[in-house]
This record gives sequence, C-alpha cells and structure tokens, in this order.
Amino acid sequence: MQKVKNLACLLLFSILLFSCGEYQKVLNKGTIEDQYKMAVKLYETKKYGKALRLFEKITPAYRGKPQMERVQFMVAQSNFNEKNYTLAGYYYDRFIKNYPKSSKREEAAFLSAYSYKLASPVFSKDPTDTNKALEAFQSFINTYPDSEKIPEANEHYKELRYKLQKKYFEIAKVYYTTAGYDKRNYNAAIQAFDNLLSDYLGSEFKEEALYYRFKAAYDYEIKSTDRRKTERIKIAMEAYDKLKRNFPESEYMEECDEMFATLQKEEERINNIIDQNKELVKEDSK
Repeated sequence: MQKVKNLACLLLFSILLFSCGEYQKVLNKGTIEDQYKMAVKLYETKKYGKALRLFEKITPAYRGKPQMERVQFMVAQSNFNEKNYTLAGYYYDRFIKNYPKSSKREEAAFLSAYSYKLASPVFSKDPTDTNKALEAFQSFINTYPDSEKIPEANEHYKELRYKLQKKYFEIAKVYYTTAGYDKRNYNAAIQAFDNLLSDYLGSEFKEEALYYRFKAAYDYEIKSTDRRKTERIKIAMEAYDKLKRNFPESEYMEECDEMFATLQKEEERINNIIDQNKELVKEDSK
C-alpha cells in the first residue's frame, strides 16, 4: 500500500514538473498561438496568475484582432480572481470602452464597479477607489435600469455612500475636537459639517452633524472676545434653530436648550455693553 502511495506521489510530482517545464517553454519560446492557447487553458483551470503572464505577452500581437475582445475580458477576470481589484476595475473599464456592443458589457460594467468597491479601503483612508466605485455603480444603474443586478447595485451604492459620509463626518469631528488647541478649527468644523449636510442630503449623520455644528458655533462664541461675540452669537443661534427645526425630539435637545439659554444671556450682556458705549459716545459729543 505504501508503494502505491509513493508511486502516486512520484507520478503527481512528475506531472507538475512537466507542466511547469511546459509552461516555461511556452512562455519563453512558444509561438504567439501556443501562448494564447496555454493562457486560455490556464484561465479555464483557474491558474490566473500564470495566465496573466501569458496574456501580457500576447496582447500586443492580438491588438485589433477578433480574439482581443476575449483576451481583454479574461485579463480583467484574472485580475479580479487574483484580488488585484483596482487593476480589475481598470481593465473592465477598458473592456467596456473598447467593446460597447459586447454581450459581456453589462457584466463588465457591474464587475468594474464591484472591483472598485472591493478595492476601497476603510472609511478613514484615501477615498479614490470609493469614489470610482460610486460613479461606476451610478453609471451601471443609469445604463441598465432593468438589470437583475439593480437591487445588488443599489445596496453597494448605499454602503459606499455611507462610508464616504462617515469619513467626512469624522473629519469634521476631528476639527471640532482639536479646536481647543487652535480656535480656527471651530470655523473649519462648522464649514466641514455644512459641506457634509449640503453634499449628502438626507444623510444618516444629519442629526449628529447638526448637533456638533451647533456645539462648534457655541464653543467658538464662548471663547471669543466681546467685540466678536455679536456675529458669533447669531451664527450659533441659527445653528440651534436648524437642529431644533429638523429634530425637535432629538436626544441632544436638553443639552442644546441649556446652551441656547446661555447664548441668550450672552446676547443680552453684549447688547447692554453696546448700549452703554453708545451713551458714552453721546455724552462725549455734548
């Protein structure tokens, strides 16, 4: 029994050795036709990494020929299966542009978007691939409204949109939390929350964004000199009104009501100072 096992192992090793030798021979010295045939065979047996090396060699020779449509699609698919997702998205895009009448165009359009989604990192990283995925899914939804893939495309689009919103919300929060060290960041936070709310209407982060926007405006006013308070009180009160209009039952309202009451007292105090200064100016002018 052991001899049979050893013989089987030896046979398998010989086959693998022969296969590797044959692959290297075709890769380095084979004709273009031989390389094409082996690339397709490797692709069909799911040896995508080796297939890609051969596809790379034969692409210049097949450019403009009927086989190129199949080659380009297999290159995109091979990169996808090798988890080279950004490259896969790129090659699917090229396939779509080069073969607009292909029967695989719809499949390539979906896989292009999906590849960029798989390549997109966590929300805190560079959003380049996330933006590409969003654009690609939107294009797919617009181009193929009757596709059976539409529900899945919509779900992917929703997830990606949430990821970007979370990124910009967290950036705005960083501005707010670091404003204690640099007061200019209060303004940056207010602007960042405004951008989030205008770019993503109906955002899942709307309530929290309005809350932090008000807090940023409130804290900025509290830490301002008296001569700058009038304008900043107005900005903070407008932020409070917007939060209350949109989320009157918000869990943050009790805290915000207290802050608003403080703003009203500050406004009254500043107005008294302004009135007193006016009286002094009148007295001096007599």
